[in-house]
Amino acid sequence: QVQLVESGGGLVQAGGSLRLSCAASGRTFSIYTVAWFRQAPGKERDIVARISWNGGSTYYADSVKGRFTISRDNAKNTVALQMSSLNPDDTAVYYCAAKPGASTVVTGYIYWGQGTQVTVSS
Repeated sequence: QVQLVESGGGLVQAGGSLRLSCAASGRTFSIYTVAWFRQAPGKERDIVARISWNGGSTYYADSVKGRFTISRDNAKNTVALQMSSLNPDDTAVYYCAAKPGASTVVTGYIYWGQGTQVTVSS
C-alpha cells in the first residue's frame, strides 16, 4: 500500500513559479513509477509529467515541456514538480499518482493523492 499526499498548490500570477510536492508512505515507494496529472474544470485528467523509479527517465507533456521539472528523492519518499513560467492554462487540480513497475503507458496508476489546486491569474 502506498498513500500519497500532495502539497504546494496555491494562487500565483502568470509568469510565476510553484513547487508541488508529493509525499509517499510505504517502504516500497522507490520501485514505483510516479506521475503528476492535472484536471481543469470541464476537462479530462491528463498526464503532465512522469518519472521512473530511479529518476533516470522522465516524460513531459508537450504543453509543459521546458517549464516543468519532475524529480524524486527516494530516501525521503518524495516527488516534486517544479513549475515555472506558469500561465492561466495551467490552472487545474494537480494529482500525484504511482504505479508499480516501469511501464510508460499512461494507464495503470493505482495510487492517487487527493489533489492540490493550482490557480494562475492573468
